[in-house]
Parts: sequence; C-alpha cells; structure tokens
Amino acid sequence: MRVALGCDHAGFILKDVVAETLARAGHEILDEGTFSDESCDWPEFAERVARRVSAGEAERGIAICGTGLGMAMTANKLPGVRAAVCNDLYTARYSRLHNDANVLTMGARVIGSGVAEEIVHIWMETPFEGGRHSRRLDLLAEVERRHGGKEA
Repeated sequence: MRVALGCDHAGFILKDVVAETLARAGHEILDEGTFSDESCDWPEFAERVARRVSAGEAERGIAICGTGLGMAMTANKLPGVRAAVCNDLYTARYSRLHNDANVLTMGARVIGSGVAEEIVHIWMETPFEGGRHSRRLDLLAEVERRHGGKEA
C-alpha cells in the first residue's frame, strides 16, 4: 500500500520509527517531510499528507506532531479525508473498523515508539467493517458535499 508520511519538528524522530515499521511491512512510503527537528509549522506537513490521500496518490496517510491534534484538524479540511487521532490501540482499531479512517495522526509527545509501532500495525492491518458503518460514511460524505467539499 502507498502511504503518505509527514511530521512537524516534534514528530521528526517518531516519523523515522513509523517509516521503518511501514517499510518492514512492505508498504511504499511517500515522505512529505519535515526532514529535521528544526521548528516548523504543522499545517504545512499535514496538508501535504492529506493532499496525497485526497488526490488518490496514496491509499493512506500518517501524520505526526506533538499531540496529533493539529495534524488531524488540518487533514480533515481536505475533501475525502477522514483523519483520526489515535494515541492508543483501541482507537486505532476502531478508527479503521467503524470509520474507515484514511489518515492516522499521532502525538510524539503523548506516546512512545513502541506504542506507535503497535498503533501503525493495527491501523494498517484492520479492514473497514462496512455494513451499518457504510451508511454513516455516506452521511458524512453528504455533510461534506453540503459544505463545499467533494464526495468522499
């Protein structure tokens, strides 16, 4: 699977851990930066990741900042993106199973590298359950259309 990966300065070290985890699992990585721990602005990197997913250039995206919150707020502005902050295993599993999240955001100042690896593994491997959840995603897409976005 092709995965867009990005971070701000707070997520720089964890991004390398995530990249290694994805590579070991055989995924193709589109590294959207940042490429150092120098202070930078998280919206820029969240948008790069989300743009790849929104445009269909990546099937999934992962964005890392201090908490994961800013990355999710930004990513969810793009059409068709369903970003979820997952700093625990339960949320990672259900963001995929019930919400078909296509962008994972995590907080490097919230979790350690071991937990991040487990979250990425669970999130990448958990399929969307469909069924009643598909109807809810259709409703979400309708909200997006009513407010100027494209169909999800």
